[in-house]
Amino acid sequence: MFILESDTEMTEELLLELINKHKSSHERYNRLKKMYKGDHPILHQKKKEEYKPDNRLVVNYAKYIVDTLNGFFIGIPIKVSHESDEINNYLDFVDKFNDQDDNNAELSKLCSIYGHAYEMVFIDGDGMLGITYIEPQEAFVVYDNSIVGKPMFGVRYYNNADKKLEGSFSDKHQIIYFRENDEGKLYFYDEKPHLFGDIPIIEYVENEEKIGAFEGVETLINAYNKGLSEKANDVDYFADAYLKILGAELDDKTIKKLRDSRTINMAGGDIDKLIVEFLEKPNADETQENLINRLEKLIFQISMVMNINDETFGTQSGIALKYKLQSMENLAKTKERKFASGLNRRYKMIANTSITPIKGDEWTGIKYQFTRNYPANILEESQIAKNLIGVTSKETALSVLSIVDNAKDEVDRINDEYDIDNEYDFDRNRVDLDE
Repeated sequence: MFILESDTEMTEELLLELINKHKSSHERYNRLKKMYKGDHPILHQKKKEEYKPDNRLVVNYAKYIVDTLNGFFIGIPIKVSHESDEINNYLDFVDKFNDQDDNNAELSKLCSIYGHAYEMVFIDGDGMLGITYIEPQEAFVVYDNSIVGKPMFGVRYYNNADKKLEGSFSDKHQIIYFRENDEGKLYFYDEKPHLFGDIPIIEYVENEEKIGAFEGVETLINAYNKGLSEKANDVDYFADAYLKILGAELDDKTIKKLRDSRTINMAGGDIDKLIVEFLEKPNADETQENLINRLEKLIFQISMVMNINDETFGTQSGIALKYKLQSMENLAKTKERKFASGLNRRYKMIANTSITPIKGDEWTGIKYQFTRNYPANILEESQIAKNLIGVTSKETALSVLSIVDNAKDEVDRINDEYDIDNEYDFDRNRVDLDE
């Protein structure tokens, strides 16, 4: 985390120093990215001798943990709403214009891989509001040294076609563009005002410590890969076991005949002293199985992500299933609070622009509905919703149903249908009276 005095002015020298410090974290980012993509350390370990089996098996638990957690957390897209119809319609438009459901999902995934990620808001060439995500290798935020740690600068950089640094940084009022010259120094070459009234780069975090979802079990995953690979090596070893013959000397032609015909027929000599058997390596199969099973159990236990491929997972329902998913629910709750904090900054900045109907503090009325992607039991949900009618509002009761995307809209549709039915009954009764 980059922290400066609140009155610090950004210079070319200071910016280059910050970028170089940020580059020192690229090794960690690249390691975590490789783990997620299945490029694990076992694939790069020293090769064994040619005569030894050398399996390199990768079980990509890193990807499994990230994808499972985020499918549970944001597999059902976040619903953003406001009491004002005008603002609500604008929020729907912004989300569709920017494919925000996909952006949110990718942003959440990056947070689970790296522990944090960034989002940039901008005005495009057509004067439309744009929102996109940025990987942490390409950006960082500088905070002041106050107790709340307010953002001071947002920096985004990359290597251009000439392998030189290029990018931009923002304060609360303008965007300044920079490049690297032939001497390896930075220079500012352009600046433009922006309308957001704050740093238009927002940091989202997985947790306060910025630890990725699988980072705590990284060594366990590597040990699992190693244990499984050694077990595969043992299988290859037994498939290529050496034949031991004691008490007789065979020439090359006889050895080849034995190998091709797979038949042993030997006569002469002292048969009682003749030994023909395969060399056996000490069997550690049970020990290996115990280790592999223990590692698998620890990976899910420490990462707090449920193994949904467990044979017993699908046989449970209701409250028992929720208890089993409790640890992953706790992770999702932490992630939800941090994500909502980033969303608050997003819509607060949007409200500061002149191209939106959101004015002043109206952004505080925006609500976020995070829905966990639990296995749905429609019958159970409908019974709960029915029991809530008369105890809670219709909107709250309907929000229990996973098949209802927006409870408020569903209540409006129910009311519309009720009005239509009543109007039809009235017309029919009036005809009967006339007759």
